[in-house]
Amino acid sequence: MPQLKRFLPLAAFLLLVVLLVRGLTLDPTELPSARLGDSLPNFNLPVLGESVSRQAEDWQGEPALINVWATWCFSCRVEHPYLLELAQKGVTIYGLNYKDDPEKALVWLDDLGNPYTETVVDKDGLFGLDLGVYGAPETYVIDGLGVVRHRHVGVVNEQVWNEQLAPYFEAAPKSTIARVI
Repeated sequence: MPQLKRFLPLAAFLLLVVLLVRGLTLDPTELPSARLGDSLPNFNLPVLGESVSRQAEDWQGEPALINVWATWCFSCRVEHPYLLELAQKGVTIYGLNYKDDPEKALVWLDDLGNPYTETVVDKDGLFGLDLGVYGAPETYVIDGLGVVRHRHVGVVNEQVWNEQLAPYFEAAPKSTIARVI
């Protein structure tokens, strides 16, 4: 038994090495989402710059992106020009202004352009928590029934659009495809 105690530090060290190696092989952009295949969680949030509120059912009817963004997010600024391109091609993008100052958000959109069909303000982050948001930017694909079909963590660019997001729009009804492509 005393000889076995000698090897405990070595065994603990080897276990730690195995755990660290496993952690280094994980892709941080592949975060699981408990919402995939489920409807958007219920929400009742104010529309940025307006005196009305929106609910989950207001964002149904056609495939769309929900882009989580904030003025404090540098990566959001990086992806913004590409979101403007997608909006110009007819892609419906809803904005979720996440844990941000609405006044700063309005100025940001005025300065950089507004790719969003509509933006709701999640100042406390409660809707984001229900949706499974880890931070900004994150982009979700919802189908015409408001079901979450895909989640992308990080910047949306042409490669991400072509490889991950566009296929959900190509599978949409023909009237929607004509507008997106």
